[in-house]
Amino acid sequence: MSLRICILETDILRPELVDQYQGYGQMFQRLFSQQPIAAEFTVYNVMQGDYPSDELTFDAYLVTGSKADSFGTDPWIQTLKQYLLTRYERGDKLLGVCFGHQLLALLLGGKSERATQGWGVGIHNYKLAAKAPWMSPVREELTLLISHQDQVTALPENATVIASSDFCPFAAYHINDQVLCFQGHPEFIHDYSRALLDLRQEALGEQVYSKGVASLEHQHHGTTVAEWMMRFVAHKPTAA
Repeated sequence: MSLRICILETDILRPELVDQYQGYGQMFQRLFSQQPIAAEFTVYNVMQGDYPSDELTFDAYLVTGSKADSFGTDPWIQTLKQYLLTRYERGDKLLGVCFGHQLLALLLGGKSERATQGWGVGIHNYKLAAKAPWMSPVREELTLLISHQDQVTALPENATVIASSDFCPFAAYHINDQVLCFQGHPEFIHDYSRALLDLRQEALGEQVYSKGVASLEHQHHGTTVAEWMMRFVAHKPTAA
């Protein structure tokens, strides 16, 4: 039986990237096709007001990355927050990446804001701070592609940190068996990261840009995170 995952897409790619990469929903579908747990995905672009109908049920809801700020006041962000809060209160499983990671932290009592550290780009390494039964395959550390200038600066009260670095202390967290979020982008590939770096070169400044480009020589654990996510969704906690 395949897991049914609802992807809540929170961005529209820049025109020059659409032909090659389509959108974050498509990127996630390509990523998840590489992991061993059977899953089906339906994409809804919530930025354009597209949501699943009430009679549809899913095993989890994934909130993608976005150019928007998680703490922004755009009407579509407010609508999404209310939708996610309702899902959370119903006990649905929620997954978040980058913008989604920050939005869910904010929604559930944490804090998300523009980071004093500045832009994080390219490949980034994290120390793993927790272990859980769904974190298979086991990793000693985690490496992901990143592109963000906002960060979670305070976690919700009941959240557990999974991954951290000096640059990004709350890089991944989970809330019991219901919420799992990552600041890094498991769905990114090197070519897409390079395209973003080139488009943002002026905004990033030469030092950050050059360091980001150089970091792309290394590999990342995107497929590992994809498998963790699906194992998290499939995981049934044993009763106490």
